[in-house]
Amino acid sequence: MNDLSKDAVNRLAVDEAGAGQRVDNFLLRVLKGVPKSHIYRILRSGEERVNRLRVKPDVRLVLGDELRIPPIRTGVPLTGTRKPPPLSASIPILYEDDALIAVDKPAGLAVHGGSGVAFGLIEQMRAARPTAKFLELVHRLDRDTSGVLLVAKKRAALVGLHAALREGRVDKRYQILVKGQWRDAKREVTLPLTKYLTGTGERRVRVEQVGGQAAKTVFYRRRVWTGIDPAVSLLEAELHTGRTHQIRVHLTHLGFALAGDEKYGDFAWNKALAKQGLKRMFLHARRLAFTHPVEEREVEIEAALPPELSRYLDALDSVRLADA
Repeated sequence: MNDLSKDAVNRLAVDEAGAGQRVDNFLLRVLKGVPKSHIYRILRSGEERVNRLRVKPDVRLVLGDELRIPPIRTGVPLTGTRKPPPLSASIPILYEDDALIAVDKPAGLAVHGGSGVAFGLIEQMRAARPTAKFLELVHRLDRDTSGVLLVAKKRAALVGLHAALREGRVDKRYQILVKGQWRDAKREVTLPLTKYLTGTGERRVRVEQVGGQAAKTVFYRRRVWTGIDPAVSLLEAELHTGRTHQIRVHLTHLGFALAGDEKYGDFAWNKALAKQGLKRMFLHARRLAFTHPVEEREVEIEAALPPELSRYLDALDSVRLADA
């Protein structure tokens, strides 16, 4: 699947990596940079075929199926037309076995290509491991979020973990810093969310009681700094659902801006934080715990708070001690 042409019809045989995938998801993976709307258009029109037959987007592929992909032009190179850089040696591997890899994703690195990003972490991992037959993201983290990210090395692991995520059997914990004094030791938030487009075409999320998707976050108070203006609170968030921007939107709706959040946060405060040394969003995927999808044993993976976030917490302590 690495010799795609933008000027001629492509015929691809489905290998182990593609077996079991929906046609639309397979095309989204292969045709990086092509808008979703265009991929669904070629499916509806019949330009894309499987074994010479028109198919619906939700048809599952089988090992050995032949796909006909029409010529497609895009501003972003198609998968395989430009070699992505290998994964940086500075990105730690937190855990690895025959079925899974867990990496400590840094802030600023997209997890996959698309939306103006030619290559993301998964493309770099594939470049670094050219003999790997299967490498797929189990879940996603926002570009500006750091922490534990899972990659499946086998389809059985991918399918098993997707089921665990859907059924709420993965314990996901995040560390966050917010503006304001958080008073509850534990607070459960169940506010439905919906996606929408701004006037400039940017995708956003908001709380919407009617028609929104169920979203549940449990927040735990870890530390509060009240001797500074404004007061700030360090929280741990436990995700029970995985909606887009869930933590950020729940916090904003409650009146607690997430430090460094450029989409939903307090923009004036963010500027002040940058002058104080915090130049990124304070959102870190600290821990994942789950039952191994192949070996049926418990797995717990943790990523330490990045140095730039730890330094800022140390600075808060220094300010408070100076004022004492």
